[in-house]
Amino acid sequence: MSIVRQDAWTNDEDLVLAEVVLRHIREGSTQLAAFDEVGERLSRTSAACGFRWNSSIRKKYEAAIAIAKKQRKSLKKTKLDDIDKGAPVEIASELTGEIKPKLEIVKASNSHALTIDHVIEFLTSQKEMLSSNNNILSKNNELTETVEQLTKENNRLVKELSTLQNNYDVMKQDYRMLIDIMDRAKQMSVAKN
Repeated sequence: MSIVRQDAWTNDEDLVLAEVVLRHIREGSTQLAAFDEVGERLSRTSAACGFRWNSSIRKKYEAAIAIAKKQRKSLKKTKLDDIDKGAPVEIASELTGEIKPKLEIVKASNSHALTIDHVIEFLTSQKEMLSSNNNILSKNNELTETVEQLTKENNRLVKELSTLQNNYDVMKQDYRMLIDIMDRAKQMSVAKN
């Protein structure tokens, strides 16, 4: 029995996970099979691979997933067309579970294969996402600075308010004493008359 890793995921492991899952999507396989394959390759459980994919990696590859699904759909359509024409189709190895496409299928599906336009579209979306993230980070930094400034200003105003409140209380006491003194003086002048 091999030891199951529980350490942090590296960027290389994330890439392996993404590549395998995208390949399984393109080939029409399940994500669970992809998680099993990655788990064996990286000495991790398939559940850990699935959690990693769903929690953080999948969001980064939404455009690539969409392209892989298009490729899967076009590959299925091509396979059905090839079956109708009597052309050779994929041979599944019973022992290894691998799928080996014949050259004719690759040629037939070449019009729907990964093109430079797909790559450019994917890279453009990644660039937009990166610039969006950079904009969000800069906006976050600006807002953090603003919050710090407002916090300082608030603390200053709280201290100033406290000082004014204390001064007000002292003046109020002085006013009360002055009123008391005037009342006593008035009573004394009335008593003398």
